[in-house]
Amino acid sequence: MTLERSSRELLPEAVSQVLADFAREFRLDLHLWAPLDRHRPHHLFPPDSPGQTETHPDSILLSVPLRNGTELVLEVRRPLPEAAASAAHVLRTTLEHLYDNAEEIRFFTYEVSERYEEINLLYSIAETLGSLLRMRDAARLILTEVCDVMGARRGALWVRSSEDGELHLEASVGPGGKEGPISISHSTSITSLVFRDGRPLILSGDLMDPAAEAARLGAERNDSILSVPIRYTPPSGQTRTVGVINLIGRRRGGRFTASDQKLLSAIASQVGAALENHRLMEDSLEQERMGREMELAHNLQMKLLPAMDAYDPLCIAARVEPAESVGGDFYHLFRLAGGRFGVMIGDVSSHGFPAALIMALSLSAATIYASEVEAPEEVLSGMAHALRDELETTEMYLTLFYGVLDPEAGEMVYANAGHPHAFVLDAEGEATRLPALDPPMGIADPADYHARRIPWRPGSDLLLLFTDGLSDTLNLESRLSGERKVVSTVARMREAPARDIVDALFDLERLGDPSEGDDRTAVVVRV
Repeated sequence: MTLERSSRELLPEAVSQVLADFAREFRLDLHLWAPLDRHRPHHLFPPDSPGQTETHPDSILLSVPLRNGTELVLEVRRPLPEAAASAAHVLRTTLEHLYDNAEEIRFFTYEVSERYEEINLLYSIAETLGSLLRMRDAARLILTEVCDVMGARRGALWVRSSEDGELHLEASVGPGGKEGPISISHSTSITSLVFRDGRPLILSGDLMDPAAEAARLGAERNDSILSVPIRYTPPSGQTRTVGVINLIGRRRGGRFTASDQKLLSAIASQVGAALENHRLMEDSLEQERMGREMELAHNLQMKLLPAMDAYDPLCIAARVEPAESVGGDFYHLFRLAGGRFGVMIGDVSSHGFPAALIMALSLSAATIYASEVEAPEEVLSGMAHALRDELETTEMYLTLFYGVLDPEAGEMVYANAGHPHAFVLDAEGEATRLPALDPPMGIADPADYHARRIPWRPGSDLLLLFTDGLSDTLNLESRLSGERKVVSTVARMREAPARDIVDALFDLERLGDPSEGDDRTAVVVRV
């Protein structure tokens, strides 16, 4: 016990006042002593009596026990007035009660002070989590405040990653400790154990393998360790663990307490809600970004196709609707020498970005070879050579129809690599299928592609091309009946403008969710 503590704590103002009142009223020479060491006491009262080193041998000495085990000595010096002994015993009892009250006041003052710091910490954390700070910066700021209030030497906040399922360090304060990811299934990791069990844990560094977990946490042998799960309870659904907060070592020594655990659990609950809100916000921003990118990709892909406003809508119309933002269907139109007109349709065996890549390469190759060679079969041969490696790598295939209409010669020459939906409708609406002459590109590429020449009556014949995404999704009993529905619709409307016919095909009733279907494409040409 130090002299400073003796004067500050062992002689409260209330005790000093009572001693002074008793001494005055009963004319007593009172002294109060505290044990300084085994051989000599420390004089507490009266405070303005220098030179007092020991009690008088003929004094009355009364013990005043305190809650902390200290025993003070009340000395009543002689000569004693009448009834002094009785007054001294009353005083002794009064002092004992006063010291009890003083201890209670000191305890509650400490508790209020502690609770104030904790409440202030929780309020500060709420403000930090509600700010516009990045989550990593907010986590470090929170962890710093927690370590300051709770007297921790080191702190670490681990969060489970949705990508690899491991615990990653979001923030740390203090020296040492592991920085890399921790597997949730790690058998000796305290952090992993607390995450899996979803329960807080208080232990000492000397209970762990110092070469393993103590080093991982940055703990010394006698350090106390407090590990608390970060949990989130959604409005509906089960509570789940999203991370762990570790506090390692107390700056002033000692163990973390149940009160510390309760406070850190309350903080972890706030952090858990903030982490979930942050994740939802990140997901929302990512979806918004992906939406913008998908929209941009869709617009770019549509710009690769020939613009229909460059053609007479009465005679020529074409339209593509990908099942996703981008797809593998395409069409191409060519104004060729001698008044001839080239028409192409292609269908890649998938949809989405992989198919869109093949689609873009196909359009580029078609533009090159259609301008270099006249025969449709040679155009397909050139395209097959250009696309072979990409089709093999992606394990995709491509159905492709390319026809060249020659109104002056009254004929059409076409090549067909596995495309099933190609028809010519005459003036009476009779449909003639233009069958495939070769397999789809990417399945069994022939050494040479073949072509067929058929009559073409300009102004009366109509060329109809479409992909299976248009017919297969119609609300009918079979794919074949879907194809017949498309052809009969065109036959019924064959005198209408080409653009109206294409629009009518896309307005046909479809089966199920349109977003789950295939890309849809239709081309109608009357020249």
